[in-house]
Amino acid sequence: MKLLKDILYQSRIKHVKGTTNVAVEAVVFDSRKVVGFSLFVAVRGDQADGHLFIDKAIELGAVAIVCEELPEELREEITYVQVENSREALGHLAANFFDNPSGELKLVGITGTNGKTTTATMLYRLFKLLGKKVGLISTVENRIQNEVIGATHTTPDPVQLNELLRRMVDAKCGYCFMEVSSHALHQHRVAGIEFAGGVFTNISRDHLDYHKTFDEYIAAKKLLFDMLPSPAFALVNLDDRQGEIMLQNCKAGDQKTYALKAMADFKAKVIENLFSGLHVNLDGMDLYSKLVGRFNAYNILCVYGAARLLGEDKMDVLTALSNINPVAGRFELIKSTEGVSAIVDYAHTPDALENILATVTEIRTHNEQVITVVGCGGNRDKGKRPEMASIACKYSDRVILTSDNPRDEDPQSIVNDMKVGVDPVDFKKTNTILDRAEAIRMACGLAQANDIVLIAGKGHEKYQEIKGERFPFDDLATVMESFKELKS
Repeated sequence: MKLLKDILYQSRIKHVKGTTNVAVEAVVFDSRKVVGFSLFVAVRGDQADGHLFIDKAIELGAVAIVCEELPEELREEITYVQVENSREALGHLAANFFDNPSGELKLVGITGTNGKTTTATMLYRLFKLLGKKVGLISTVENRIQNEVIGATHTTPDPVQLNELLRRMVDAKCGYCFMEVSSHALHQHRVAGIEFAGGVFTNISRDHLDYHKTFDEYIAAKKLLFDMLPSPAFALVNLDDRQGEIMLQNCKAGDQKTYALKAMADFKAKVIENLFSGLHVNLDGMDLYSKLVGRFNAYNILCVYGAARLLGEDKMDVLTALSNINPVAGRFELIKSTEGVSAIVDYAHTPDALENILATVTEIRTHNEQVITVVGCGGNRDKGKRPEMASIACKYSDRVILTSDNPRDEDPQSIVNDMKVGVDPVDFKKTNTILDRAEAIRMACGLAQANDIVLIAGKGHEKYQEIKGERFPFDDLATVMESFKELKS
């Protein structure tokens, strides 16, 4: 329990009606979750405006309301706090309610289009191997040391986020590595959070259904670096043309770069890239990793740089890095007894798909087929659909277009959008099978010994989202079942 007056700090208050000397048991922005003595924050969302639910929140027991517009009729027994921006205020209120746990951790935020999950998860695993108590907030899962907590968003809402961080502090965690999405930054989900470091991986076309333009998407990513305090570090990928942009006007006192190509503070060179793993020269030392692909060389280098900026010993970091396994659903490789290799990967952007297929092309012998199964999500940026199909055809001997998470859209319509990117000469090697399980079975059935099957788009996800409902689905399990059926 907290007094309202003690959690209003930095909420940018315009007007208060009623006493702030009132006890608050919970901070809530979903009226359905209001319990007795709640502070209800009315947030304007894409789907609904929280201001319309103020009366319902009061009926359910809210004792105080934070809003941008005061209701026409005010109740005597309720405290109303009018603020400039409810979303931003929610972040600060949640942080204050949970006693600002981010300030008691070394919290590192990782942003970028691709590589966030791998980088955050590798940092979590690395610091565990180094004997630290660690938390993780990621797309795949959240962790407090070994306790696994399900994740529903890349970055949780402010209340969930601060509650998680408080639990990490109570569990004596000293570090937390978290993915920070562009949506979270734009929606002020990390307002009130104190970062010890910010990391930028790369940026390419994604989420333009939300941000509208690429410039707006870049600006959202940059917000992480704009909020870093002077004691923090900033680490950016200098091989990405937006890397230097992230550092413009950044106040972090320790600003460093990493790169495979450009001159940078942290450098690495890929010596060998095989299906069995990477051999890189990193900071003058040889490193062998189980991770595959040049894009993972960037992730490894990024993790190394962040660990060094957090004060860890060079040899300890390199030794631990060589023992880290690939992250679930990221270039996850399975081999059938007949010698077919299947790769399951989360690649759902043109850039990520090209990275995966370029890696396969670099490693393959060209005496085998590459068969790619790929779809695109519904209710998302339609512009990337033809690009995804075009890239799949460019690098593959056979392409099966299928359903991803169609959400509210017709899967056939999504595939039709993808087909716009297929060159007429490539149509003969392209099939459409909307049933994703059937598409995977067909790809596995077509493959001969030594062929490579890439299942792209869903990676770690264990569901397909159709018309607002999530149905159980697992790419990896479907591949394994297909291999088993073909053997019998």
